[in-house]
Amino acid sequence: MSDKKIIGYHEGTGFMYQLSAASKLLFFLLVSISAMATYDTRLIVGIALFSLLLFRVSHIRIKEVAFVLIFTLIFASLNALMVYLFSPKYGVQLYGAETVLIGGLGHYSFTAQQGFYLLNLLLKYLCTVPLAVIFLMTTHPSQFASSLNQIGVSYKIAYAVSLTMRYIPDIQEEFYTIRMSQEARGLELSSKGKLMERIRGNLALVIPLIFGSLDRIDTISTAMELRRFGKNKKRTWYMAQPLKKKDWFAIISAILIVLATLILFWLNQGRFYNPWK
Repeated sequence: MSDKKIIGYHEGTGFMYQLSAASKLLFFLLVSISAMATYDTRLIVGIALFSLLLFRVSHIRIKEVAFVLIFTLIFASLNALMVYLFSPKYGVQLYGAETVLIGGLGHYSFTAQQGFYLLNLLLKYLCTVPLAVIFLMTTHPSQFASSLNQIGVSYKIAYAVSLTMRYIPDIQEEFYTIRMSQEARGLELSSKGKLMERIRGNLALVIPLIFGSLDRIDTISTAMELRRFGKNKKRTWYMAQPLKKKDWFAIISAILIVLATLILFWLNQGRFYNPWK
């Protein structure tokens, strides 16, 4: 069933698994913020290529995250389409030029400037999504919680995040188990069945699964209260990792990307790189 999980921690070896959760979290946050803030295509392409390289180095199989990648592709395409439909001349306004590539459509004539702007939007997903997948797939939930606490987040919130990351794969596993048992009884919920029947059948599975999850949450919260969780202001973490040379290299690399973003802000006199100047 593990291959059917949407996303979650998978044990493995390699450079990405050797880094501490704190350094991976800082790298992900700093690089993602830089990629979202800038519209300099040169930097965005560089970050995107670097993200794809890290994805390859992490040895994550495509089929393990296929659902996330497909969903991201659909969402990114819809986002670009909506931007074009509601503001087809936004790129012309930004770059102060108009080079018509596909004419005869009136207000919706496609320009090179609009295409360049939409390309930047799509490239941003290549910058952030691989990094997010790498972090979630190579970071143990307890290490993730300890990293949040290391950067200043309350350990109560960090522990709640850890429980959520642990519980989501279990819910997915239980859902697939229930669905397979229903299919064994003759209820067709796979792609072979009709769309509406599949939707109704899956919804019928989700509702009891939600109520069962609420019961589990109540049991876990009661157990934590009995153990006096949250009594002290601080706590130690069994899975916490001290920062090593590799971790400092990752953090410094992220800081350099942030500095490059700020320098490009100054050189471009803003967030946008304009090749038509």
